[in-house]
Parts: sequence; C-alpha cells; structure tokens
Amino acid sequence: MTKFKNHLLITGFLLTILIIACQSPRQDSIENIKATELEIFSENGMIDRNRVDELIETYTGFADDFPEDTLAPDYLFKAGDIAMNTNRSRQAIRSYDRIIKEYPDYRKTPEALFLKGYVYENNLGRLDKAKEIYETFLEMYPDNEFADDAEVSLKYLGKSPEELIEIFQQEEMKEE
Repeated sequence: MTKFKNHLLITGFLLTILIIACQSPRQDSIENIKATELEIFSENGMIDRNRVDELIETYTGFADDFPEDTLAPDYLFKAGDIAMNTNRSRQAIRSYDRIIKEYPDYRKTPEALFLKGYVYENNLGRLDKAKEIYETFLEMYPDNEFADDAEVSLKYLGKSPEELIEIFQQEEMKEE
C-alpha cells in the first residue's frame, strides 16, 4: 500500500510540474501583467511613476502578441488611461488610436475617441485637434453617454477660467 501512495504522490507531483511547465504564453503574459500591476500600484492607490512606462509596455506587449484576444483592447485602454493620467500624452493618444483603428467594435471605443479629444484639449492644448475629435465623436456616437460631455467640451473649448466663471454667473442669473 505504501508503494501505491508513493506512486500517487510522485504522479501528482509530476502532473503539477507538467501543468506549470505547459502554461501558455498568453497566461504567462497575463500573470506578468498582474504582477507588474501589483508592484507598481501601492496599497494606498498611488503609482510608482518611475515604472509607469514598464506597465504601459507590458499592456501594449500583450496586444502586440495576442491582437485577437478579447483582453487586448482592455489592456490598450488601461495603457491609455495610465498614460493620460501620468502626463504621457503621446502614449495615451497612440493607445486610443490603436483601439479606434484595430477594435472599432470594442465597447470602449467611443470612450477612447472622447478621451483622445480630452488629451488634445487638456494635456496638449491642441484645441483645433480637440474640436475636430469632439465633432467626430458626436457624429459617430450621438447617443453615447459621453455625448453630453463632448457637447460641453465644445461649448467651452478654449475659454479661460475667468471666462468660464463669467459664463456660469450669467447663466445662473438667467435662471433666477
């Protein structure tokens, strides 16, 4: 009976090693992304800004290696979001452009287009480009949840904080 138990134990151990050794490159990549995220994001929600590029490259690398995978546009969106929020505007635009071009049916493609306009407006100060993108957004996605935001962005595009305060005060006076 002891030989049988030893045989089962050895067989189980060998199967475990075989399963680990045969893990797919896709799964390895996903686990690498998760590990990188854990290392870069601290428990209090702060991000290690020195390693942001590494995380963006990890996300983009997954999309490069597995472009047909349903996670590819999700990771590109994450790359764009992190790039946008850490003032890596060109990287954000590249990620959003890639989503728009390669994944037109992805559920967040409209949001990627809107955020591209946002980056041009707020991060790069390219109001002409932002205007063009917001208008395109409204033509393509008039019923999207971000349509109101695009309309407001167009309405107040290029206004200084002082001008905005004056506009809001005038609108408030009209309502009274």
